[in-house]
Amino acid sequence: MAFAPMQGMPAAPDTELAPPDAARRLALLLESTGEGIFGVDMAGACTFVNRAACDMLGWRTEQVLGRNMHELIHHSHADGRHYPECDCPIFNAFRRGMPCRIDGEVIWRADGSAFAAEYSSHPIIEGGVVQGAVATFVDISVRKRAEGLQRASHDELERRVAERTAELRELAHHLEAVRETERKRIAREIHDELGSLLVALKMDVDWLVRRVGEPALRQPMVDKCQRMGGLVDTAVDAVGRIITDLRPSILDHQGLWAALEWQAQEFQLAGSDERAVDFKMHVAAGVAAPEGGLAIAVFRILQEVLSNVARHARARRVAIRIDVDAPPAPVLYLQVRDDGVGAAAEALNDARSYGVLGMRERAAHFGGRLGIESVAGRGTTVRLVMPLEPA
Repeated sequence: MAFAPMQGMPAAPDTELAPPDAARRLALLLESTGEGIFGVDMAGACTFVNRAACDMLGWRTEQVLGRNMHELIHHSHADGRHYPECDCPIFNAFRRGMPCRIDGEVIWRADGSAFAAEYSSHPIIEGGVVQGAVATFVDISVRKRAEGLQRASHDELERRVAERTAELRELAHHLEAVRETERKRIAREIHDELGSLLVALKMDVDWLVRRVGEPALRQPMVDKCQRMGGLVDTAVDAVGRIITDLRPSILDHQGLWAALEWQAQEFQLAGSDERAVDFKMHVAAGVAAPEGGLAIAVFRILQEVLSNVARHARARRVAIRIDVDAPPAPVLYLQVRDDGVGAAAEALNDARSYGVLGMRERAAHFGGRLGIESVAGRGTTVRLVMPLEPA
């Protein structure tokens, strides 16, 4: 039997020495367990060790007894760095009265190899005095390898999800750029072709009004031409509105700042006397209006926010604030606050809230952030923070 005499073990109650049967049963119990068990005295020398411990360590019993256990099996960290004995949790169990349970360290074998171990250490107390410590340990290499594989699999999955998300965002941005290009082309064709035809038609109608000759037919024909002229005027207005919705020319010709101010004024005019609109914009000196996709993103976000307010909020007051920081790293802050009916957080975060999702994606593509705060019956506040220079 590999079990050695247990020096330093606590005596049985009311006796100086344990009965032989009790000692034998204790020895059998320690030998039959699958966990490695050893004891140390106050100097850290091994006083007893069971068979499982010797098998895991690769030492014979007589090679372990009396040896300093920290120097024998716990002398280094997993990366080879020296492990000072004063930091050893096993020895702290009797030196500082600090029991422990550790699963993030290694124990070293006789052949110089190491294995991941989970161990615990508790002080041995006899007559109220600490005599040493007893430590138990198990080899958890298989468990650690499984955990490592699981972490690697999780990291790989996160990496693939991040790559796919980036690809989808890039695709969404590309599709949005294609849509904007197509809107611009359609708006130009409507302006050049349909707009010109309507203007020519209006001129022909005016020409007919001036040349109606027969007195009996003159007034009915004049009335008819005037009605036709009114329809043409309505069509011209509709075409202009469609062109503006597709691609506001002010954005291309006068820049983002003018386009944002124009959009706020259009929102104010569309609301008539039903709601009060307070618009303020401050752009620091020296900040040029961004162009291209960034300008389109900011303009479309404001357009979408105001469209949602007009359609759903039933607000009586709307405050629009736009502030742009000074260089060298200008940032645009846009806030739209209304006192309307508000919305539940679940509705704003719903995956099917495509308008909100679209605005957030527009902002995120250029490094911006879109936040929405809303309380049912107390209105909604939308905040956009957009850096105007790429990181």
